[in-house]
Amino acid sequence: MKRVRENMTAIVEEEKCTACETCVDECPAVAITINDGKAKVDKELCVDCGSCVDVCPSEAIRLDQ
Repeated sequence: MKRVRENMTAIVEEEKCTACETCVDECPAVAITINDGKAKVDKELCVDCGSCVDVCPSEAIRLDQ
């Protein structure tokens, strides 16, 4: 899968994450898992599409350079 936004990385703000798994279900690259009660993004698999940012109900994920 090709990267959508070059040099952008999905960052999880762990203090906001509720481990609802909405981002896991939405991620087209299967790059997000829940570990220790928080979402974790595998930067090698992430295609920087921003889908996780758009669906996170607690606004715990952002794209950053």
